[in-house]
Amino acid sequence: MEALSKQLNSSDAPLQLLLFVDKRPTASERIRQIRTCLKELAEHEGDYELQVVDVGEQPHLAEHFKLVATPSLIKIHPEPRQTLAGSNLVAQLKEWWSRWQRSVEEVSVSQRSAEVARFSQGDESIQSVAHSAELIQLSDEIFRLQREKEELQAQLQFKDQLIAMLAHDLRNPLTALSIALETLEQLKQTPKPETGSRFNPELMTQLLRHARTQTKAIDRMITDILQAARDKSAEFRIQPRELDLGRLCLEVIDRLQEQFQAKSQRIKTDIPSDLPKVYADRERVKQVLVNLLDNAIKYTPEQGTIAIAILHRTTQKVQVSICDDGPGVPPENQKSIFEEQFRLKRDEAKDGYGIGLALCKRVVRAHYGQIWVDSAPHQGSCFHFTLPVFRPISLL
Repeated sequence: MEALSKQLNSSDAPLQLLLFVDKRPTASERIRQIRTCLKELAEHEGDYELQVVDVGEQPHLAEHFKLVATPSLIKIHPEPRQTLAGSNLVAQLKEWWSRWQRSVEEVSVSQRSAEVARFSQGDESIQSVAHSAELIQLSDEIFRLQREKEELQAQLQFKDQLIAMLAHDLRNPLTALSIALETLEQLKQTPKPETGSRFNPELMTQLLRHARTQTKAIDRMITDILQAARDKSAEFRIQPRELDLGRLCLEVIDRLQEQFQAKSQRIKTDIPSDLPKVYADRERVKQVLVNLLDNAIKYTPEQGTIAIAILHRTTQKVQVSICDDGPGVPPENQKSIFEEQFRLKRDEAKDGYGIGLALCKRVVRAHYGQIWVDSAPHQGSCFHFTLPVFRPISLL
């Protein structure tokens, strides 16, 4: 805005226009049409200056001029300001051009009549322009500070919500862990009679396994919370490298074996041996796999089946699919589940924060991939995401 203000203030053109466009394919043609029309109109009468603004690069200007659509053509001088918008800008411009020229002439007459007063009063008009430019700069700075304030308030609110959810959701696994440990302690302290012993190795093994599962659940919650807080307040970055996606997927499956076994779930894999390497951040992709498999474990019933498949979908993309036997996702919620803190009503009593799938979406999008779900009520869900194929740089 500061640079634009300087350009406009230094311009001698009696008619000053701003053309706001976006990055749509038709933008270049729109600009060409407007420039051609202005050139033809100016040959008959008047002089002008046109500045083209890309709203994607300078969104604060769109906010400042209160734009509701693009392309838009704004007459900013002489006053009063006027905005033309829509697909028929050329026709509107031709209609308004003569009136704009009359307003330019009126301003010129007014300026000439005030020439003597201007000399007597000094360069007040110059000071006024400088003052206006300074006001615009201050307005932009206030707008920027307001945006920063809103972002900080959103971050604080988000972290407050995370802390509240952590305090609530930790109760269930902590209670289960405490019960398992107390039971183990009682079994350990109970004297072993010659007959009817309460000491049961199978029960102790089961309790230990349950305790480990709950400990991992707590660790997973804390990890998710810290990751979400960090990613919310910092720039989301990835460090892509050549990656063996099939091997990484098998490592994650092995890591989650105890959780599969706890519910007697069957795991089916379809990972081709000739799968190409992908270009991705290993730790970030591992987060996606763990989150999606955690969800599959959570929603697949005992003795259900979870399927993991990797497909070389195109020459440019590899697709990962993780399917479960769970209750499915209602069609109206299949896009919303990837939004931050969105949770289905049926899941409000379950552990979790509604941030796992949102994190998956951010990771996949950072790799220029896509993530989506195919599901139907009571027929399970299949979560899919794509990653780019690794292309080695040729030195020839």
